[in-house]
Amino acid sequence: MKRFISIAVSIIILSIIYSKIDLQGLADIFLNSDRFWMPVSLAMVIPITLFTAWRLQQLMPKSTYLGFAEANRLILAASVLNMVLPSKMGDIAKAYFMRERGHLSGSLSLSLVVFEKSCDLLSLLLWCVFGLLLYPQKDLLFWTMTLGVTIGLLVGLSILGSRKFADLFFRIIRKVAPNKIKEKVKKLQISWAQMHNYFWSDKRQLVKISATSIFIWFLHLLQIWFFILALNAWAPFMSSLALSPLAILAGLLPLTFAGVGTRDAALVIFYEPYFDATVAAGLGLLCTARYFLPAIGGLPFLGQYLTTIKTMKQSDISEY
Repeated sequence: MKRFISIAVSIIILSIIYSKIDLQGLADIFLNSDRFWMPVSLAMVIPITLFTAWRLQQLMPKSTYLGFAEANRLILAASVLNMVLPSKMGDIAKAYFMRERGHLSGSLSLSLVVFEKSCDLLSLLLWCVFGLLLYPQKDLLFWTMTLGVTIGLLVGLSILGSRKFADLFFRIIRKVAPNKIKEKVKKLQISWAQMHNYFWSDKRQLVKISATSIFIWFLHLLQIWFFILALNAWAPFMSSLALSPLAILAGLLPLTFAGVGTRDAALVIFYEPYFDATVAAGLGLLCTARYFLPAIGGLPFLGQYLTTIKTMKQSDISEY
C-alpha cells in the first residue's frame, strides 16, 4: 500500500510541474541537447558504479573475499530491487548475499551496509555544506538550509565517531518511535555498535572508505552538472555543488517513489536563478535516469538475487 501511495504522490507532483511548463519546449530541449555532454553525462553511471563496487570490496573483512565483478553485479542487482521493493529490500538482500559469500555473520554484513549508506549520506551532506557556504546568492532561506544541513552533518559525524553519542541517539529514537518500529531501531542500534567496533579498530581503513565515499559523491554531483551542460543550460559549478545535494536530499524524503516528484520540484525551485522550469524539468528526468540506468544494468543479474531472496528463511530475515 505504501508503494502505491508513494507512486500516487509522485504522479500528482509531476502533474503539477508538467502542467506549468512547455511540453513541446521540453521535447525540443532533448532533441537539441549537446551531442557530446549528453552521452558523457549518462555514461558517468559507469565510473560511479565501479568505484562503489570497489568500496564494497574494501568494506569486507580481510579474512573474506568479494570479487570485483561480483561486487558490481551485487550493486546493480540491488539497484533493481531498491526500485521495486519497499524498505530498501535490495540493500538487505545485499547484506544477506555478502553473508553467504563472505562467511560473515548476519549482523556484521548488515553493519557493513549500514556503514556504507551512512558514508553516502554524510558525504552528500558534506558536499552540500561546502557548496552552500560558497553559494553567492544567500538569503534567509539558504542560511536556514545551511544551518539545518550543517547540524545534520555534525550529528551524523557524532553518531559515527562517538559510541556514547550513538547509544544516546538511538535511545531517544526508541522512546519517541511508534511501537511497530522500536524493534527495528533496536536491531539497528546493535548493528551500529558492531559496525563502530569493526571500523574504528582499523582507522586507516576507516579513512580510506570515508575518502572514497566523498569522491564517489563528487562524481555524482559532477554528473548532475554535466546534465546541465547536456541540456545546453548553465549554472556555475560551485552553485550546482550547493543546489544539487539539496535536491537529492529532497528526493530522499519518504514521500514519493524513488524520489520522483519531490526531487523534480526541488530542482525547479533551486535552479530558478539560472534556467527556467522547462529546463529544470529536463534536468529532473536526467536525474531520475541516474537511478534507472543502474537498475536496467542489473536486470540480467536479477534472477540470481531473486532466488537469493526466495531462499532467505524467516530466521534469516529476522536477523536483519
